[in-house]
Amino acid sequence: AVALKDIYHDPNRLKRPMRRTGTHWQEISWEEAFDEVVTKLTEIRAKYGPDAIGIYAGNPSVHNSGTALTFPGFVKTIGTKNFFSATSVDQLPHHFASWQLFGHPLLLPIPDIDRTDFWLILGGNPIASNGSIMTAPDVANRLRAIQQRGGKVVVIDPRRTETALKADEHFFIRPGTDVYLLLALLHVIFAENLIRLGRLALFTDGVAEIRALVAAFPPESVADVTGIPAATIVRLAAEFARTERAVAYGRVGVSTQAFGGACLWLISVLNILTGHLDEPGGAMLTTPALDILANAKPYTRYNRHQSRVSGRPEFMGELPVACLAEEVLTPGENQIKALITNCGNPVLSTPNGRQLDEALAGLDFMVCFDIYLNETTRHAHLILPPATGLETAHYDTTFHLLAIRNTAKYSEPLFPKADGAKYDWEIFEELRMRMEAATQPNPAPIPPPQNPEAKLDMGLRFGPYGKTGLTLQTLKDNPHGLDFGPLQSRLPERLTTPDHRINLAPDLLTRDLPRIKKALEFYRPAPGELLLIGRRHMRDNNSWMHNSERLVKGRNRCTIQIHPDDARILGVQNGHLVQVSSRVGNVDIEAEITATLMPGVVSMPHGYGHGRKGVQLDIARQHAGVSINDLTDELLMDELTGVAAFNGVPVVVRALVVMTSDD
Repeated sequence: AVALKDIYHDPNRLKRPMRRTGTHWQEISWEEAFDEVVTKLTEIRAKYGPDAIGIYAGNPSVHNSGTALTFPGFVKTIGTKNFFSATSVDQLPHHFASWQLFGHPLLLPIPDIDRTDFWLILGGNPIASNGSIMTAPDVANRLRAIQQRGGKVVVIDPRRTETALKADEHFFIRPGTDVYLLLALLHVIFAENLIRLGRLALFTDGVAEIRALVAAFPPESVADVTGIPAATIVRLAAEFARTERAVAYGRVGVSTQAFGGACLWLISVLNILTGHLDEPGGAMLTTPALDILANAKPYTRYNRHQSRVSGRPEFMGELPVACLAEEVLTPGENQIKALITNCGNPVLSTPNGRQLDEALAGLDFMVCFDIYLNETTRHAHLILPPATGLETAHYDTTFHLLAIRNTAKYSEPLFPKADGAKYDWEIFEELRMRMEAATQPNPAPIPPPQNPEAKLDMGLRFGPYGKTGLTLQTLKDNPHGLDFGPLQSRLPERLTTPDHRINLAPDLLTRDLPRIKKALEFYRPAPGELLLIGRRHMRDNNSWMHNSERLVKGRNRCTIQIHPDDARILGVQNGHLVQVSSRVGNVDIEAEITATLMPGVVSMPHGYGHGRKGVQLDIARQHAGVSINDLTDELLMDELTGVAAFNGVPVVVRALVVMTSDD
């Protein structure tokens, strides 16, 4: 949070529209920028069709209520099927599993950590992330509170993370094998007769089917491949099931892998079968003040169309971003000719970034809504920067939906926007109305954009707390927010499945079992092969944070972490330069030898790689580092959901410094 000042004062932050001419950038007026965007997009749509325009939305899109409430309207005017976002390099399996089990992708169970006595964390590092798919301030103290009341925290992760260091127990697991651990845990639950559905039995089906599916995965059959002893699996399953208030939680480590969808499905199944869903201390659903699911119906936005080149199915209105580069590079009907990006840097945050870099360089037109000239936006023809951070009002339309308590908070701008600047909602509403007018023979004059605060106020008034007088003004009068109390049991009335029941074994998910079994049968690491995973730092988890001196100062944190046993085999010492190679490319990076990793696993951080030509980030370029996504492979993804499989990428590491006797 202290770096918000750095972003606000950053001399590299763009405040006016910029047009690229060759390798030079020129500041232009908003009127010129709007005219050019509408003209170019209209021309391309008329010549090639709407699907020739691609759209990418970055992670900050959901951290700004102005964008969240107005960007979708602009997107709708484009009419393209080629929509991509950071969802498919992050939490897509969470949405997929929740849709299949509970009826809607946004019905995401949240761990009730303030009341739990056993928190099982798979592939999550909430102390570094401040909670992810789990809005929770001060996770470290909340974790400590579990232990102080006699509870227990267990972390399953290939790296001894910041969270694992504070946990009661930590177990290394081979990347990409979490699905086998989960299947074995469920096997034990059935074998030891630990099923405890409680009141969920009244509206839950598929228990017998799950029993049959997990029968083939006793702990002994998965111990070698996961690296977790069978006795440990049996003990963890029994302890979890017998603890009255317990919750299993999985995050990026289990989400962004080859079986991400199955992992998130089985985590919920584990919570359900042990009576830890929709109960205090377990996984619970929120009652947000702005309830976007209040009138939700059975969800059908899946496989309505497929990506042109690879035939990947659409889900939630978007295609896997791992397919974006091929949709630009492959000639043919509906080839992407123009791209719109909104506050995202996919060159650094999506698999095989070098391929995407190449693709963006050949576009007919590219417009980016961004505050920086970075690794992605350097390819743009136009950059339209919105007012940002301390200049904007904000209500978390998404993250109150994911909070560990039912809360509501509205943040007023701390400073007025700069003269001549525009809010994000002003930009998107202006472009929406101009795009709509472009299709009319005699368009009416375009009115000024309307502040989406009115929509927000209406949503609060008609939400679950509107009956008690909650309005936007109420939140403005309470600048520190309002707490409506702990999470409450919401099932079965919250379900939006067609029959208002939970089916533990839906066809789309169970059909993935043959692929899972086959991978277990044929699992054999290649000689000399290491498995690459990412890591998140508490100070610089995204690329745009690298332009703050206070966040990047100190020792070099763009290193590849290697276990001492692997380092000895490779002939690598701490600080040595090594070359890391994968199917898609190679990078040279400093080695950091540490026992915090499982042998056979190496780790690199996300968001670096600022040395590309044309990037105008003065501080970030001084700490350029290399991009992990110059190694990750766009062909590696979860076949079920389309999420990129970032964790467990096979790589080869080679020493670039020859050791001597002095070493």
